[in-house]
Amino acid sequence: MVNADLIRDLGRPDLYEAAADALVTLGTDGVEQLVREVMDAQSPVDWRPITAVLRRIGDAGFDSLLQGLVSASTEESRKRVGFAFSQLGLAVLDRYTAALAHPVPLVRRQAVRGIEHCGEAGRSAAALLPLLGDPDQEVARQAQDTLIRTGEHVIPLLRRVRERGPGRQRARALTVLAELGGEPALSRADTAAIERLIRIKLPDDRPEPLWACWNYWMAVPGGDQAGIMRTLGLTDPRPVTFALGNDIVDADGHGCDTDEHTGYERVFVTPELAGWTLVLGAWCDPHGQERREDVLRLCTELSARYGQAQAYYYGGQGDGSAWLVAEHGTVIRRYGETGEAEDELLTLGKPLPYERARRTELGLHPDWEAAQESEDDEDEWRWTAHDLAPDIARSLGTTNPLDVTADTPSHGTGVIALTPYGVAHGVPAGAYRI
Repeated sequence: MVNADLIRDLGRPDLYEAAADALVTLGTDGVEQLVREVMDAQSPVDWRPITAVLRRIGDAGFDSLLQGLVSASTEESRKRVGFAFSQLGLAVLDRYTAALAHPVPLVRRQAVRGIEHCGEAGRSAAALLPLLGDPDQEVARQAQDTLIRTGEHVIPLLRRVRERGPGRQRARALTVLAELGGEPALSRADTAAIERLIRIKLPDDRPEPLWACWNYWMAVPGGDQAGIMRTLGLTDPRPVTFALGNDIVDADGHGCDTDEHTGYERVFVTPELAGWTLVLGAWCDPHGQERREDVLRLCTELSARYGQAQAYYYGGQGDGSAWLVAEHGTVIRRYGETGEAEDELLTLGKPLPYERARRTELGLHPDWEAAQESEDDEDEWRWTAHDLAPDIARSLGTTNPLDVTADTPSHGTGVIALTPYGVAHGVPAGAYRI
């Protein structure tokens, strides 16, 4: 029996080394008690220093943690012992690989995590491929996500699965291929199959809310999708469902802004929705420094041709709003409130009627100058304007992508199109809903 004080000393920096050495010397005699401590959510000792001792003990620590995974009775204890089990390191890589065939799904899933945590030496994708077809979806998803993080060197193995099977692995192999390399990583047959599936779905496709954490869109009256794209300089349009178009826009907003991609490479151009065509994607940003002047120019050109054109930004997590309204070749209004110091420099034109009405509702003067506002009044307006972009669109009778539903009148087919950024740099890899 291990002295409980010895385990408690693992939580004291001044006593840790001596306690750890003593527990390692005890070896298998103290393993069970150490694992019980890991599983105890009320333990005053963090699971990490205990795991470090179990790692030094070796196989006995692995076996006892595996048994803890099997026997844990609460979600918290399963989480704690799972973390510990997956952190035992390269010395037990062979044991992790063997555990991929364990009958308990939780053990298989944590074994995948353990292999990933072994780093480069653990990146033998062949051992993980069978789990892409695991009957437990959490295990299959863990294998899928781990293979995605493993890197492009697994692409040939995944292509072989797509060509030869087994069948139960093929669907997730396609997802991993798309995430790692995008369309260039897919075979001609896979690309054709995806395009065929889109064609099959399109006749029954209905509009759905177009929502992302960061929403950027342009709105142009009418349904001249081709003319709008020519004016904007968009190319290579490819038909997509609403789900696919929205998923691409949302993923680009989250996963880009890297050295290779900016999130400006492509946009979703909707069919005509209740009398308006929408263009969605970060490239349509009327506020950010990178795109604001080009979007101003493009909206001006669109409005000269179609009578009106608008651009909006709305941060769905309380990140602010901006709007740009142009009519007949003239900018009527540009305004934004995002908490940035440069917001005031963005302002063009006079307040829109809805802005004035909203200020009146708040008990503020409908006309304002920031230099003459009291600090409280200024703060109240800024917080209100933070969420105002969708309301501005509604007030102008514009189709709002956030309000689109299956009942919204729709004519035509939506497309994903390349912007000049996309032509120059290509598009990011990714797997999306169809």
